[in-house]
Amino acid sequence: MDFQLLTAENEVVVELDEAGVSDKHCHDYDHCNLVAPPSDPNLEPYEGMEFDSEQAARIFYNSYARRIGFSTRVSVYQRSRRDGSIICRQIVCSREGFRRKGRENSSKRQRTITRVGCKAQMTVKKQTSGKWAVSRVVKQHNHELVPPDKVHSLRSHRHVSGPARTLIDTLQAAGMGPSGIMNVLIKESGGVNNVGFTRVDCQNYMSSSRQRTLGTGGQVVYDYLKRMQAEDPDFFCAVQGDFENLTGNIFWADGNSRMNYSYFGDTVTFDTTYRTNRYRVPFAPFTGWNHHGQPVLFGCALILNESEASFVWLFQTWLAAMSGHHPISITTDQDRIIRSAVAQVFPGTRHRFCKWNVFREAQEKLSDVYGSHPTFESELQRCINVLETVDEFESCWESLLQRYNLGDNEWLQSMYNICQHWVPVYLRDTFFGEMSITQGNDSVNSFFDGYINASTNVQVLVKQYEKAIATRYEKEVKADYDTLNAAPALKTPSPMEKQAASVFTREVFLKFQEELVETLAYPATIINDTGLEVIYGVAKFGEDQKAHVVKFNVFKKKATCSCQMFEHTGIICRHILAVFRVTNVLTLPSHYILKRWTRNAKGRVVSDNCTVGLPSNSQESYATRHENLCRQAMKFIEEGVESVLTYNVAIDALHEAANKVASAKKHSAGTIQNSLLGCSLPLQSCSVDQDKKIQELTAKLEVASEQCEAYRAKLVAILKDMEEQKLKMKVKVETARVNLKME
Repeated sequence: MDFQLLTAENEVVVELDEAGVSDKHCHDYDHCNLVAPPSDPNLEPYEGMEFDSEQAARIFYNSYARRIGFSTRVSVYQRSRRDGSIICRQIVCSREGFRRKGRENSSKRQRTITRVGCKAQMTVKKQTSGKWAVSRVVKQHNHELVPPDKVHSLRSHRHVSGPARTLIDTLQAAGMGPSGIMNVLIKESGGVNNVGFTRVDCQNYMSSSRQRTLGTGGQVVYDYLKRMQAEDPDFFCAVQGDFENLTGNIFWADGNSRMNYSYFGDTVTFDTTYRTNRYRVPFAPFTGWNHHGQPVLFGCALILNESEASFVWLFQTWLAAMSGHHPISITTDQDRIIRSAVAQVFPGTRHRFCKWNVFREAQEKLSDVYGSHPTFESELQRCINVLETVDEFESCWESLLQRYNLGDNEWLQSMYNICQHWVPVYLRDTFFGEMSITQGNDSVNSFFDGYINASTNVQVLVKQYEKAIATRYEKEVKADYDTLNAAPALKTPSPMEKQAASVFTREVFLKFQEELVETLAYPATIINDTGLEVIYGVAKFGEDQKAHVVKFNVFKKKATCSCQMFEHTGIICRHILAVFRVTNVLTLPSHYILKRWTRNAKGRVVSDNCTVGLPSNSQESYATRHENLCRQAMKFIEEGVESVLTYNVAIDALHEAANKVASAKKHSAGTIQNSLLGCSLPLQSCSVDQDKKIQELTAKLEVASEQCEAYRAKLVAILKDMEEQKLKMKVKVETARVNLKME
C-alpha cells in the first residue's frame, strides 16, 4: 500500500521511514485476529484490538476516557497515496504536547495551561481486511484524572445532541435566553451532570444557529448542482426555498444513486452523524447495502432547517426521486422530529433507531450511573445485544433496573417504551441488510467514512464527495471482478455449496458457507410431526438448552427458524440448513436465494430471442448504459495489458470500435426506429410463448399437487391403520401375559 505523510490536525507531523511507514508506531497487525466485542465496553484498549471503522475506534477510546477520567482529541493521521483515504490515526489525551512558544503574547488575556506533555494515546491502522487495528497504546498519564462527577465537563464528552438542539431551537424561537434554556435542560435531564454540555456550549450553538447558512460555500454547491444537471440526464435535485440563494434544505441524487435504489432499495439508512459529531457542514446521506455488502449511496442532503416540516419535505422529495418506491425498512437516529416525519412519509416502512446513537445518548443521560457503577454499561449492552428472545430481554431489563435502583429513571423508561424500534430482538423479523444477525447497527452505515468529517467545510465538500463516489465505485468493480474470476474454495462435497458458489457474490457466499459448515455440529431432532409440517429442535452438539425451533413444510420445502436470520439478513441460517441436511434437500430452494445478494443483482432476465439492449425504462437508460460500458471496459483493460501483443490488439480494436460508434451516432435516429419496429413482433411472440409455458407448468403443478395430496391422505390412512394394528397386538400380548400368570 502507498502512503502519504501524516497530516497534523493538532500541530504534529510524523516522519516516515524509507518504506513509507512511520517507524514510530504504525506497525502491521494483519496477523492478529483479536476483535473487540461491542458487547463488552469495559475492555481497556490493547494492541491488536480491532474495530469496524476509524469512527468506531474513536468512539471506543472516548468512552474509555470517560470511564477513566480524561478528555481525548484526534492527532496525526496518515493518508494513502492510492486513493487519499485515511489509513492510520492517532487518538491522544487532550493534554498531550505543549503549547507552542510565542503564542502567550498573541492574546491579551492569559490562557490556562492545558497541555502538559501527556503521552497517553491509542494509534489505529487500517488493515487489508478493511478493519482498523490498534497498533500502539500508552495508558500512563502525567496529570491527575478527573473524578466521575466532573467528567461531563471535559471537552470531548460535551456536545449538543440532536434532541437538545431541537429543544434549544424551539425555546430560542420563543425568545428565551441561554440561562433560561439551560435551566429547562437541567430540569428535563434530571441534573446538570446529565445535560451533556455547558452553558457556553449552549450559547455558542444559539449563536451559530442564527447564521446556519452555507455562506460563501453556497456558490460551490450551486455550481456543482448546475454542472451535474447538464452532465447527467438522470440527475435529480431540489431546494426547499430559493434555489438561487440556497437558504433552505437541499437534496440531490445522481443517476447511479437512483439506479442503485432500484436494485438495493429494500433497506435505507438516513445518516445524520453531523448532528452528534458537530460537523461544520450539515451533510446527511441516504445509504444502503449493495450485493457485496458494501455501502451504496441513494442520495444526499444539506440540512439547513431541522424543523419537522423540513424533514417531511426532504423525505417526500427523496421518495419522489426514487420513483415513489417505499423501502422495507429505514434506520435513523431516535430524534422525535425525525420519528414523526418518518411516520408521515413512510407509514408502511419498519422504522429502526440507530443503536449506536442510543448508546451514545445513554452515556450522557446515565453518566452518574456509569461513573458510580463500572459494570452497568457492560450489563446494559449484554441485555440489549446478546439475548435472543423477547422474554429474555424483558426479564433482563427488569432485573437491571432493580439491581441498580433505576426503576424511576425517566430516560430509561422512555427508551423502554420505544424498545420495538431499537432493541434487536424486536427487529429480527424485518430485513435490514446486515450480513449477520449479530452485526446489528452498532455504527452508522457510513458511505463517506474517511472523506467527510467534522472538519470538512463546504468549499471542499463537493471534492471529497466526488472522491468518495469514485472510490466506492472502484471497490464495487473490484468485488465484481473477484466474484467472477476468483472462485472460492469449497469446503464440503455438498451440491448446495456448489450451487451457492455459482449464484451468490463472493462475500455473500462466504457467509453462506460459514453457516453450511457449522451444520456439521448442529444435529436436528424431530419435536413434532403433524404430517404437513415437521417441527425440529436444532442445537449445537452438547448445548441442547440453546436449541432453536425450525418449522419445515415438507411439500413446499419451506422452513422458518426461531432465530429469524433469513428474515433479517436474507441469508439462510445454519439451523434450517441442518434440517435440509437430514431431510435430503440437496440444493437451495429458489425462495432462499434473494436476487439482491446474487451475481445477477443488477441484471434482468431476458429471453435469448429478444433484444437485450433495450432499457427497462427511460429513467434508468443512461445510468445503465454507462455502468455496463464501464464494467466491460474494465474487463477489456485487464486482459489487454497482459502482454505487448494483447495490448496492440486491444488498441486496434478500440480504434475500430471508435469509428463504428461515430458512424452509429450519425444514423442513430433511423437505426433506433428500425430496431424498435423490427423487435416488436419477436417481443410479442416471446411474450405469447412464455404465457403458454407458464399455463402449462401451472396446470402440471396443480396435477402434481393433487397427486401429492392423494398420496399424503393414503399415507396418513396407512399410518393410522398401522397404529390400530399395533394397539390390537399390544392388547393381545397383555392379555396373554395375564393368562399365563393366572395359570
